[in-house]
Amino acid sequence: MELNILIIGDIVGRPGRMAVREIVPQLKEKENLHFCIANAENAAGGSGVTAKIADELFSYGLDVLTSGDHIWKQKDIVDYINNTTALLRPANYPPEAAGNGYGVFPLRSRNGVPMISGKDNQDIKITVVNLQGRVFMQPNSDCPFHAVNNILTNIQKQTNIIIVDLHCEATSEKVAMGWHLDGQVSCLFGSHTHIQTADETILPQGTGYITDVGMCGPYDSVIGRRTDRVLSAFITGMPAPFDVAKNDIRLSGIIVTIDSKTGKALRIKRIQEKFTPPADLSEGE
Repeated sequence: MELNILIIGDIVGRPGRMAVREIVPQLKEKENLHFCIANAENAAGGSGVTAKIADELFSYGLDVLTSGDHIWKQKDIVDYINNTTALLRPANYPPEAAGNGYGVFPLRSRNGVPMISGKDNQDIKITVVNLQGRVFMQPNSDCPFHAVNNILTNIQKQTNIIIVDLHCEATSEKVAMGWHLDGQVSCLFGSHTHIQTADETILPQGTGYITDVGMCGPYDSVIGRRTDRVLSAFITGMPAPFDVAKNDIRLSGIIVTIDSKTGKALRIKRIQEKFTPPADLSEGE
């Protein structure tokens, strides 16, 4: 059976959340989606995610939220992440960190009706793993290569449908991880840089790959933030509030089609959908 999985890049602020609310339900019908994943570490005012916003994003049809180096920016998220399996933090964070770095999720029904009928719907589980790179990143994480090796040992007996988010700055580290995991996971996608790359492919052993899925937020900006604020910081060297921008809102990501029996990627395509916000959309939320 073929599974269509939507993967959305970093959701930035209120504009990104509004795009998810508007576009994801449309894509579910248009693309016959079975599962939806998004990186939410910039969903609250461009930095972190709150419990309220996480619940909001789940209500829009997202099944799993991944994160990265901004996961602890909002103070209420620690209790929340300890009480849900569907919001992940990087698995290669110290073991004492709150929350989980991966989860195994059953394929959900839509409005009480199985999205895949008959025996094919039974026991289908999807694993999502969240990793953080170390090149040019904060030095608070262990080696992602060793971390994912340990995780795969535990989960490959449960399911062969495995999606990995590598939240990472360096393209070389993402490419290397793609080759490292080829044939072991269904899809490896990169996040963090907010710039969608044009290198989506299926690697030789059947793993779908893209260096970065992009951003869900305002593109009339510097990676989601007001251009005047960011330019001021670069030019003057003085601190400036990096408010979330509000124009040219797009949802960027990929749809990867996976064979539910083999766990191999069959197809992968980039998407970028535009969203027109209401006239009263405010900045910095």
